[in-house]
Amino acid sequence: MSNPLSSRPAKVPYRRIATEEAFAPKEMLDIYNKILAKSDVDVGFKNLMGFYMSSPSERAQHIMSGLQDMDELRLAHMDATGIDTQVIALTSPGVQIMDKETAVSFAPISNDILAEACKKHPTRLVGMIAVAPQDPTAAAKEIERAHNKYGMNAVVINSHTHGEYLSDQKFWEIFEAAEAHDTPIYLHPNSMPKSMIQHFLEAGLDGAIYGFGVETGLHAMRIITSGAFDRFPKLQIILGHMGEALPFWAYRLDYMHTATVKSKRYDSMKPIGRKPSDYMKSNFTFTNSGVAWEPAIKFTQEFVGVDRVMYAMDYPYQYAVEEVNVLDQMKMSDADKLAFFQTNAERVFKIPHIPA
Repeated sequence: MSNPLSSRPAKVPYRRIATEEAFAPKEMLDIYNKILAKSDVDVGFKNLMGFYMSSPSERAQHIMSGLQDMDELRLAHMDATGIDTQVIALTSPGVQIMDKETAVSFAPISNDILAEACKKHPTRLVGMIAVAPQDPTAAAKEIERAHNKYGMNAVVINSHTHGEYLSDQKFWEIFEAAEAHDTPIYLHPNSMPKSMIQHFLEAGLDGAIYGFGVETGLHAMRIITSGAFDRFPKLQIILGHMGEALPFWAYRLDYMHTATVKSKRYDSMKPIGRKPSDYMKSNFTFTNSGVAWEPAIKFTQEFVGVDRVMYAMDYPYQYAVEEVNVLDQMKMSDADKLAFFQTNAERVFKIPHIPA
């Protein structure tokens, strides 16, 4: 890994708010170890967290130390890369790999732990609410509790839960609660379910390199085509990694959705109120997490509007000071850069404004 101290980002006229950053409390890792000790471990979980939790590699050691530290090490890493504030979520797969009872009981514990860290560093750390979709009613109640008690203003859901997707109406209590409390849902990647993963594993393409985007993009499209946004028009979803590539597919998604509905090929594909791309422009915000690439950022800004694209680093999984420097140097108006790095995040997550 590069030494961030060798090229510390310069002072800039905006605050850098990184909006897809992860943590993992020791208590959750203890539960993970118990899951990994079983004989019937989910293959995606075993190949992702099972690897990071056991590998002696430099990358794995960096990730595990970064995930667990919510104090001096994390703040030092932020300072070294010029990050003023992190918006933090329980790392994937969060509680969603657990059995229902364990997940429902641990989600509030993780939120309490995160809230305590944010209270200790109020201008540096902001938390997202973790929930257990295994019990939609409990998840809705936890959104209300964490929002009202701690002022957490977003929810993280790590894509599928044991192969099930939020497009299934049995989960829509979660959407109802998120809309009611104006807490956008950050739909974050998860390892692919067993039914999808094998061919990706064979080629080493199951994780962040490709598989995460495929699976999470599928999840987002399932939500769009389910009609969820017609039922919950104010519901907001956040997608990372440049929208898991959906903005770049928008033309074809619109065309083929219309064609498929007209063909009546699938009982599951019913008409919805607008084109898929229309929902992307009104119900989604995209972050660039893991994609420090000016053309992709500018295209997405042009597609959905400058006010719907935010900065993210993807710490500790991606931690490279050169990427911060590249994004600081984008050929972009001062107003657009301010929105990208700071004010969009302040609005979406309801973070009090602090002048740069």
